[in-house]
Amino acid sequence: MDLGRLQQWRVLIVGLAAIAGVIGIVAMLQPVPEPPKPVAATSSKQDEAPKPQASPAAATTPNAKQTATAPSNAKQGAEANVGTASKQASDANAKAAAPAAPAPKTDQTAASTTAAGAPPPAQMAQSAQPAAPMVHDHAPTPAAAVATSQPAMTGDAAEGRQVFRKCQACHSLDAGKNGVGPSLAKIVGEKAGDVPGYNFSPAMKASNLTWDAATLDAYLTDPQKVVPGNKMPFPGLKTERERNAVIALLTETSKSAGTAAAPAPAAQNAQARGPAAPTTEAVPPTSPATAPGANYVPGLRYTLRTGIAEGRMVFIGVGGSIDGQVNPVLSAAEGQVVQVTLINGEGAEHDIVFDNQGPAGSSAHIVGRGASTSIAFPAAKAGDYAYFCSVPGHRLSGMEGKFLVTPQPPPQTVVEADISQKPSDVPPSVGNRGPQTVRVDLVTVELEARLTEGTTFGYWTFNGKVPGPMLRVRVGDTVEVHLKNSDNSSMLHSVDFHAATGPGGGAAATQTNPGEEKSFRFKALTQGLFVYHCATPMVAQHIANGMYGMILVEPEGGLPPVDREYYVMQGEIYTDGAFGQHGSQEFNVEKLLNERPEYFVFNGSVGALSSFHPLQAKVGETVRIYFGVGGPNFTSSFHLIGEIFDKVYFLGGTTSEPLRGIQTVTVPAGGAVIAEFKVDFPGNYTLLDHAIARAERGLVGILHVEGQPNTEIFDGKVEPGMGH
Repeated sequence: MDLGRLQQWRVLIVGLAAIAGVIGIVAMLQPVPEPPKPVAATSSKQDEAPKPQASPAAATTPNAKQTATAPSNAKQGAEANVGTASKQASDANAKAAAPAAPAPKTDQTAASTTAAGAPPPAQMAQSAQPAAPMVHDHAPTPAAAVATSQPAMTGDAAEGRQVFRKCQACHSLDAGKNGVGPSLAKIVGEKAGDVPGYNFSPAMKASNLTWDAATLDAYLTDPQKVVPGNKMPFPGLKTERERNAVIALLTETSKSAGTAAAPAPAAQNAQARGPAAPTTEAVPPTSPATAPGANYVPGLRYTLRTGIAEGRMVFIGVGGSIDGQVNPVLSAAEGQVVQVTLINGEGAEHDIVFDNQGPAGSSAHIVGRGASTSIAFPAAKAGDYAYFCSVPGHRLSGMEGKFLVTPQPPPQTVVEADISQKPSDVPPSVGNRGPQTVRVDLVTVELEARLTEGTTFGYWTFNGKVPGPMLRVRVGDTVEVHLKNSDNSSMLHSVDFHAATGPGGGAAATQTNPGEEKSFRFKALTQGLFVYHCATPMVAQHIANGMYGMILVEPEGGLPPVDREYYVMQGEIYTDGAFGQHGSQEFNVEKLLNERPEYFVFNGSVGALSSFHPLQAKVGETVRIYFGVGGPNFTSSFHLIGEIFDKVYFLGGTTSEPLRGIQTVTVPAGGAVIAEFKVDFPGNYTLLDHAIARAERGLVGILHVEGQPNTEIFDGKVEPGMGH
């Protein structure tokens, strides 16, 4: 070989070696990249979720799973960077392990705080409970019957003022300012039923109580037990925290007026033992005989996404209390119908199999990112089971979780205010009376309340409930409407009665500022069932936020009597977050205008007529349902699975003969219908809109019928867990 050419090759090789050495030195001097965060700690859904201010407990509690896995991931990241200095790796570990602010909640608090952080106590407002057109005599009771997961309070008046926001729709702390309920000014130390200018019930007047701390504590716990027959339907505060806070506030305001009072007994106990653990009030578990559900509507829903986390293939929880968790523990009650949706998150072939849950417990295979499948199966006998991906090698690679089946349903826990109107809150028939003037009192209340489990929404309501109170008059009556907008409202509100003949159905006379009251009269000229709603611009937003109800104008002598009557209304809710996303949800105007609701609901919230207030009847009884659609946008195909409507007063009109033998009835937004049927066989019957996909968005109710079965009418084995 030519010596000169060999020399050129030597120079080239030395040059390349020098360049490689420089590159190596530069690489060693670079900082260690921050290790990837575990998928369990974050998800796209969480990133997109609104992030309201976290509760004190949530704001100071690091995510247990994140702090446990972050150092491990940091170590893996450091080991992957060959040549990195040990000090840099140590710094990366410390950085990865440090909790974020505000920190996510731990698994232990998932049931009592929201994924995006619980709203502050002032937002967790419970509705007032008046039943218009009657007024009621609230004793000093905040309109809330639920507990939050905040730390227990020890009678702090400042906290009590926040809790008292729940009461402001009916009560005032200003002397002489009575509303739907009496003023609570200077109440401590005073005799019950003795507030000037307020008309108390005979029971309250005869109670002979004095509102000292002990009496207040007992009354706030169970008003009907302390004063049987008082007109307030509020069930009581079951936690010491809110009782102590309200008593402290009432005591402070009474002291400022020269009235002293001793601390509440509950507060004294709490002070003696220090702050209590966070508590929640549990709703009694539903008995098997009345367990809500149907084959159309599962008792439980879970959504899982396939993905890669912590260096392995996994299932990742989507939504609800399992959101973001890797291979989350799933649970169900024995016989409960479980629906599982599997979403392919990364494109490989996957399925999901629930061990020992029968053929229905195995899904089809899905291939391609974004592909999905769903299965539904009744949970087997109580025990510990597994779920996994059956594609060869995937289970060993990490795609396995636990499925726990308990002997009976766990008790439901309510941690937010409940605005759902009880369907049984129907006024009595007018009977055979002449025309008269009927006064109607409506109070507009804006409050944060439960939309579904772990999710709250800022409702606008009439009298603190959705729908507003059902009103009942007769044709020829003069209806005198008084509309009061609560002091703490932020919006102008009004009311439009479809039963009224006049400008705006009354809305032109009732555009009411916060803290003000307006009134008007109309004559009920036409009999039938009519909707009323707020008609303040943007009208659709006010309706979608819950401001609708119904008024029944009966014919002379009233409608024919039936055994049971129920009040049900359908509505849509347009939240910023997706269906099932936890946290305090904001209203989304764009979704409203595009008619893309996230939720469809009966009586204001998911589960209102299934989990909390199911309809009841006995075999042989005739049931009448007053059904309306608040809307504001969608028409309903109202249907009761397993029943046929014997009579249907179409579109709410009672002047024509009713239709007979109807399976499904169409009700437009802003419309109504009266449906009657006799129940002939025991079981659970599902109320829904036969645009059945809406049941997956929360629109379902239950009618539970008790009695002896008649095999001539129906003869077949009702499978356990199917809800019927």
